[in-house]
Amino acid sequence: MERSMRLVSRRLAALVALALAMLAFVLLGTVVTASVPRGAAGVGLLLLALVAAWHGVTRHGVQRVAGLGTGILLLAALVTLLVAGNAALVLGSMAVLSVALAAGRYALRIHVALPRAPRPAHPVLFCNPRSGGGKVARSHLLDEARARGIEPIELTPGADLERLVRAAVDRGADALAMAGGDGSQATVARVAAERGLPFACVPAGTRNHFALDLGVDRDDVVGALDAFVDGGERVVDLGEVNGRTFVNNVSLGLYGEAVQRAGYRDAKIRTLLETVPDVLGPKQRPDLRWDTPDGKRHGGAAAIVVSNNAYRLGHVMGDGTRPRLDGGVLGVAVLAAPGDEPGARAWSTRSFEIHADVAVHAGVDGEAVVFDPPVRLHIRPAALRCRIAWRHAGASPSAFLPDTPWAVVSTLVGIVAGHDPRPVPRCR
Repeated sequence: MERSMRLVSRRLAALVALALAMLAFVLLGTVVTASVPRGAAGVGLLLLALVAAWHGVTRHGVQRVAGLGTGILLLAALVTLLVAGNAALVLGSMAVLSVALAAGRYALRIHVALPRAPRPAHPVLFCNPRSGGGKVARSHLLDEARARGIEPIELTPGADLERLVRAAVDRGADALAMAGGDGSQATVARVAAERGLPFACVPAGTRNHFALDLGVDRDDVVGALDAFVDGGERVVDLGEVNGRTFVNNVSLGLYGEAVQRAGYRDAKIRTLLETVPDVLGPKQRPDLRWDTPDGKRHGGAAAIVVSNNAYRLGHVMGDGTRPRLDGGVLGVAVLAAPGDEPGARAWSTRSFEIHADVAVHAGVDGEAVVFDPPVRLHIRPAALRCRIAWRHAGASPSAFLPDTPWAVVSTLVGIVAGHDPRPVPRCR
């Protein structure tokens, strides 16, 4: 019954997505046809706005205010130009397209039936009470853990998490879980991988990117504990940089510099903007050098992100997530500084090396780290046994998403016709 209901709901959502998408494009076509002169002027305004905004973010003081202010005014003029005379059509088409995208996302959701795993005898949960603005306390996570036979250990200020984890294993812990941010997840995951123990990610941090790509419901903190009650198991990779484990990524350049600053945690966007002139300003060039797959040496990057498996980039659906965590590769994405080559590019590799003449500032799973060069990164395939609660998805939201718009349409048509190629959980 459960499987049948899921298939019916998918088919209905796919049908709604296709119908509304067609309607939205008809409405947008009407707007474009009636606005050819305004469209040409709009392109000019957009280009001017981008130039002004870039001038602003790469300068300090008055020049920053002037550039950003001009960019905002030009964008406001662009919106006014496009909406004028066709407000109802523009707003209506955008609303219809938003509903179509939501229905499409629902139709393309997955739920993988992972192999059932035996319940551990002595699972231990480590909790960071400060993560996620106090999610541990709000969800009564310690009490919920005890009710499931899981020993909770709450971290205190200044506690050495890795030492506590190793001590718990020495006392007989046969499964480990972490409720906290991705940096803490990596610490516990490292010990679990070394000892061959199952690990559960409890999404009690702020962003919980690792949980998302594992297929753990980020809105179900308490339910994640059921990974040790009725969970399935999957094996995933871990990344390593100069001997340090990471579950998500290592960022260098703009983000690597910003995360070092004292105000980053409290004002991330403002700190990033304040860092831009120091990294990308007219007289600034980060001293980072790396080789592309063709063997050529490059440098001057605005940003380098090396991830545990590659991100899905440039797509409307699933952008910024990792379809796989078990591909056995690092994902490398490089954004060159303005005027440098090769611009923006991405590729996959099993190892990657970054050279510099000075210490390298980096963000490792969102935590500030300083590395002595060279920075050496590699993938550790099939390193970690992850437990995931039965009712959670068990895979990344982009794991089975088509790569092209036409492939999305084809998949949705197939779902409507009853030919869904994606996994549906078995009934127990």
